[in-house]
Amino acid sequence: MKYFLLLAAVLCLIYSFSDFNTIQKGYTIQELRDLYGSGDQSLWPKPHLFDEAKEGFKDIGSLSKPEFPTVNPYSKEKEELGKMLFFDPRLSKSGQISCANCHDPELSWADGRRVAYGHDRQLGTRNAPTILNIAYAKEYFWDGRAANLEDQVKVPIENPLEMNFHSRLAVKTISKIKGYKEHFSKAFGDDKITEEKIVKAIATFERTIVSPKSKFDKFVGGEKDALTDSEINGLHLFRTKANCINCHNTPYFSDQKFHNLGLTYFGREYEDLGLYNISKKNEDVGKFKTPTLREVSQTAPYMHNGLFPNIRGVLNMYNAGMPNEKRNRDSPLAPHKSKMLEKLSLTDEELTDLENFLNTLHSYKYKMRAPQLPK
Repeated sequence: MKYFLLLAAVLCLIYSFSDFNTIQKGYTIQELRDLYGSGDQSLWPKPHLFDEAKEGFKDIGSLSKPEFPTVNPYSKEKEELGKMLFFDPRLSKSGQISCANCHDPELSWADGRRVAYGHDRQLGTRNAPTILNIAYAKEYFWDGRAANLEDQVKVPIENPLEMNFHSRLAVKTISKIKGYKEHFSKAFGDDKITEEKIVKAIATFERTIVSPKSKFDKFVGGEKDALTDSEINGLHLFRTKANCINCHNTPYFSDQKFHNLGLTYFGREYEDLGLYNISKKNEDVGKFKTPTLREVSQTAPYMHNGLFPNIRGVLNMYNAGMPNEKRNRDSPLAPHKSKMLEKLSLTDEELTDLENFLNTLHSYKYKMRAPQLPK
């Protein structure tokens, strides 16, 4: 008995001089409010990161001013021209489909559909992501097949499932519209209309579509009362227990890397091999680009195939660790789910807090009117 009492005393002594209590005790909501709302990111609790996520990691925070590439610098005239072209259906073969069909300002610059439809009402295979804050993107399309935003602009115009128009014919059509001459001259110094000028103008316009400061941005900027207790707990869960920060980091809320979430549907309906279609590397089967979470509450449905109609459904799947694809395991192309996905054991209350936090990333409310098109 004396031995056990002595052992207990020694353990208590060790415990009192260690930081074990600090690690285990967690934080009160007031402590989290003071830390995250301090305006000083160095005071934040450390995020829970997998080794895979540490390379190139940058914590979440407020967006900086968007930058324009030196090969396509900003001008007001170019933005205005790009806006017209973005809304102009004459860039499509049918004369009925514009960029704004899939990126509608009334729908937070997405289209609200599981997958987009285009020429002759043909359905695509992937969800149309929002172009809000696209100025901060470094990877384009779910499979990263475009090197830059200018290259991305070209693809829907020529895609037979989308606008179905050869770029050469699109240039020819726009060149016939006399009203465009003046706008191209103001934007580029001469009125010659080329494919390069068209895509540069549209890309310039798209880079100006940026969210204003959200509740989250105001809070981490020092406005300690900007978030509720539930939202603050959701923020902390996002960076710790829920593991969200491993992929959704940086102020853009995306690591802009590619991950397999177990949703390849390998060998079944909805099969999509993702990055593999571009790289042809077996390890890339089922990998898709991490989407931004800014404005996420407004851009349902979710995932590359749009199969999740609401945020809570997505959170429930992550909480369960995402599915393990068990079919065709002997195939050399059998997909392998990211090792960063694991069961989270989040309670219903924690899931609600996490969802409430994600809602704080919404701020864009301006509904842009379509411009008057040149004739």
